[in-house]
Amino acid sequence: MMLFALPHGAVAQSATSDLTRLLEADLARYPATAGVYVKNLRTGEEAMVNADQSFSSASVIKIPIMIRAFQLADQHTLMLDERVEITRAELRDGTGVFQFLDMGLKPTVKDLITQMIITSDNTATDLMTTRVGGVERLNAWLAASGYSRTRMVNRGHEYRRKLLAVLKPEFANLTAEETTGLQYAAQDSPLFDLYTPLFTGERAQWVAFVRDPANRKALIEARTRLTVQDHAYWLGDMTPRETARLLEGIERGTLASATASAMMKTILSRQQLGVRRIPHFLDVPVAHKTGDGPNIANDVGMISTRSGTVVIAFFVNGITGPYAETEDMIGRTSRRIVDYFDGVAAARAPR
Repeated sequence: MMLFALPHGAVAQSATSDLTRLLEADLARYPATAGVYVKNLRTGEEAMVNADQSFSSASVIKIPIMIRAFQLADQHTLMLDERVEITRAELRDGTGVFQFLDMGLKPTVKDLITQMIITSDNTATDLMTTRVGGVERLNAWLAASGYSRTRMVNRGHEYRRKLLAVLKPEFANLTAEETTGLQYAAQDSPLFDLYTPLFTGERAQWVAFVRDPANRKALIEARTRLTVQDHAYWLGDMTPRETARLLEGIERGTLASATASAMMKTILSRQQLGVRRIPHFLDVPVAHKTGDGPNIANDVGMISTRSGTVVIAFFVNGITGPYAETEDMIGRTSRRIVDYFDGVAAARAPR
């Protein structure tokens, strides 16, 4: 079935219904549980599928951390030019670049925010979570600001520790540093060399345990399953609708000063990840943030279409098909959304 974009003067309900049908047809083909919320900020037209469903956010939860940091900077209680030393105690495994650099590096707070978004740096994220007051204060601010369905569930090292404890209950008492070290050990990462002093004597057995092939496989399987199916192992809990509202607040400058809002959009526009998702088939600027897992491929952002800024929040959890092909599906849907708003005569049919 060919879908046609209505002119901007058309009845909003009819237009919204057409776009919703387009999204429903696309998302029905995703090999995952998926939700999306779309809004053209110039016309107010919106469309959605599963917009109020809770999803495992993965790193999309880093957007509220960024917003809160810039709010505090506006209030002069957080200095963007403050330098923060990174030692082994601050390192976190997973995405990001700081873990691969020499110890003693002193990036600014703004550098931390930038890397938290554009490379999804987990070391930077944990440092910034502390600087915005921790998980409880971040969630209290979100609730007070009207985002009742958006919350951070764990710091990254906390859910990783829980995953290790699935295999060995005594791991539930690991420090953040020990958790990171054992994650590197389980991955056979050369970065584990930094942590060998922590694992002497009886603790050397911990390293052997996580490196055991059967335990390593069990850890991967637990992460794949639990970070989607069990809320206790999520990094964050978000809905497409509320996430799009956060993006709209950045675009309209209602969550922070005009200068801070412009900075946040610039940071989002420098995204290094998720090139096969929202931006993949587009020829217009995109500012976005991904959220990744073994079977999670979220992407949310602002697209500067020819008809105005469009915010899109895709959450795609529990992927059962080829990961890269699912990313391409997000990219194709994004292209059809842009075609729709920009008045392309016939939006590309799903394939």
